[in-house]
Parts: sequence; structure tokens; C-alpha cells
Amino acid sequence: MANTLNAQCSVSRTLDLIGDQWTMLVLRELFWGAHRFEEFRANLGIARNILSDRLRKLTEAQIIERHATSAGGRRAEYHLSRRGRELLPVILSLLQWGDRWLADECGPPVEIRVRASGELLPPIRPRGADGQALRGSELVLQPGPGANDEMRARLAAIRQQAPMAAPALQSRK
Repeated sequence: MANTLNAQCSVSRTLDLIGDQWTMLVLRELFWGAHRFEEFRANLGIARNILSDRLRKLTEAQIIERHATSAGGRRAEYHLSRRGRELLPVILSLLQWGDRWLADECGPPVEIRVRASGELLPPIRPRGADGQALRGSELVLQPGPGANDEMRARLAAIRQQAPMAAPALQSRK
């Protein structure tokens, strides 16, 4: 029987669209203000064919929008769509995680600060409706409206093992 859990999983579906390194770096560049093909090439050192492929896939997935800037449409600018802009917390979370765990002894190469206050961006964390930070042990996985029988069984098994106190979901901080 084919495993349909990955087909049902939003993490898997998202990674299918944006999960490779070049795609994530193109998205980072868009958030940092790059819009033109040659800007991406210069900033990333990416091969033309790979960049063209990633821009095409992001456009087809409606994560970015292509706007022609010349007659005939040979030159274009790329801008984040609403879908793309909603990936900002993902990019920021990756940056913060990398800064915490992978930065060298000099520290993070980039700091994200709040424009109005100049304060460092606080850590991106899951928060409840009241704004309070939540730990993994405070979250519960349950079937959503699109869950199939295999997903429902998997989630039931997880809840029986440890009702969302699964070690991987607990904060170690």
C-alpha cells in the first residue's frame, strides 16, 4: 500500500515547492529587495538555468509574480505575491536558527532589527491567541478536515504514545 502521509502532509507539500537550497535563497533575496534576474545571479552566484527554473516554479506556484519591464516581456522583475510574503516567518525562523546554532565565533552575519525601535527582532516562536509563547508540549496534533484514514490512524498512534509530549516537540531551552 502506498504511503499517502507525505501527500497529506503540509510540510511535505511545502517542501515540494520551496524545499531546495536555491529556491530558499531566491526567496531570501526577494525579501532583501532583489527583483531582477541579474540581481539574483550576482547575489547568489547561481547558474542561469537553475535560476530560470526556480523563478518559473515559484511563479507557477503563485509564490512570486513576474512583471515584464520591457516590450516583448524579455526583461522582468519578480515580486513576492501574498503567498510569498506569508513565507517571511519561515525565512526569519531559518535565519534565527542558523544564527543560534551555526554562526561562527564572530556571531551572526546579519541582524534583523525593528525599523521603528532599532531593537533586535525577537525570536520567532509559536504563540497562543493571547500572544504568549508556546512550547511544543503545549500543542496537540489532531486530524484536520482533509485528513485521510491513514493520517487519522497515525495521529491517534502519536497521541497514544505521548499526548503531544513527544520529545521532538518539546522546547529544550
